Amino acid sequence: MARIRRPAANFFTLALLTGSLILSGCAVTSGVSSNKSTPTDGKSATKTQKSFNQFPDIPVPTRANMDIERTLIFGMEGGWYGRLVMSSGHNVSATFDFYQQEMPGFGWQPVTMVRSAHSVLTYTRQGRVATIQIGEATLSGSEISITVSPKQTDTKGASAPMVTPVR
Repeated sequence: MARIRRPAANFFTLALLTGSLILSGCAVTSGVSSNKSTPTDGKSATKTQKSFNQFPDIPVPTRANMDIERTLIFGMEGGWYGRLVMSSGHNVSATFDFYQQEMPGFGWQPVTMVRSAHSVLTYTRQGRVATIQIGEATLSGSEISITVSPKQTDTKGASAPMVTPVR
């Protein structure tokens, strides 16, 4: 007796296998670790994602994804200013702990921290201020917004210097 092949069943099996492979590549690790390879204290870590290479002075959680549409950066490498927005598969609390632990290793000095549903950490380093805002992402994980600006040095109310974009 001849066996009848069902092309639809073969297509469904192939689609299911392909989808499983794609989803397994999106798995999130349970711990939060840094993508940076050269913090200021000389310790080595895992390699940096290419999109985060221009931020050698900021720790980035593993498997973080940059939101290009909401990110606005002026300058390059250690002298950059602006806003870096990214999403992480880690919850708000784990992401807060990550930045609280990692920022000093990159030369940042803590100024203030508020842990809540929408956490905020502020640091200073070499004439710059970094404000990190961490909130819940829409589906899961957290959304991270890091704003770096020049530190105001004049206490009599003078404004910080204007930064022009580098093209």
